[in-house]
Amino acid sequence: MAERRRVLLVEDDETIARAVRDRLAAEGFEVRVAGDGEAALVEYGRAEPELVILDRLLPGLDGLEVCRRMQAARPVPVLMLTALGEETDVLVGLGVGADDYLTKPFSMRELVARIHALLRRVERAGQLAAEDTVIRVGEVEIDTAARRVFVRGTEAQLTRTEFDLLRRLAERPGQVFERDRLLSDVWGFSEAAATRTVDSHVRALRRKLGSDVVRTVHGVGYALVRR
Repeated sequence: MAERRRVLLVEDDETIARAVRDRLAAEGFEVRVAGDGEAALVEYGRAEPELVILDRLLPGLDGLEVCRRMQAARPVPVLMLTALGEETDVLVGLGVGADDYLTKPFSMRELVARIHALLRRVERAGQLAAEDTVIRVGEVEIDTAARRVFVRGTEAQLTRTEFDLLRRLAERPGQVFERDRLLSDVWGFSEAAATRTVDSHVRALRRKLGSDVVRTVHGVGYALVRR
């Protein structure tokens, strides 16, 4: 029997935590649950999960600080849950190392799809890391093997998802990618309501690489600018 994938769920609302835990267990995951930030860090070190579902608003240490400490200790895919849904809040979460976010209330079907997509991306990234390739587009240099990005010689610290999105755009500089296609290619699923996820990650890329690196084609999608 295949080994079950380990997931750490950090959620202080017991009703939500129980519902998510039961659904993920039914999907074949081994789920550990923590109700606050301090307990989450202890469980993280003990269980060594393959993915973390992390509520943004927690008692004590908030989700942002918990995410920051987890990524500093051992990088891990993080799906952040937020009830706020404001662009600034989402960008801050992505900035401390979250790979994706889901706004409450959410459907269990979408949650499960996001989890599977994140885990597939991690596996695919490991396979692509064997390809020793450097992509240069204008002033941006992407080392695909080391998963490092430099702008004018200065390294930019990208999350796993930001790197995967940039790499996809860089494979065809100047080509416009529709949001739905990016969602499928990078996130591994297609949900019309989830295209905001693409928009948020593009904004995060612009903050780190420069506002003119990614071009918006209104009503269509995005392209990496060739300079």
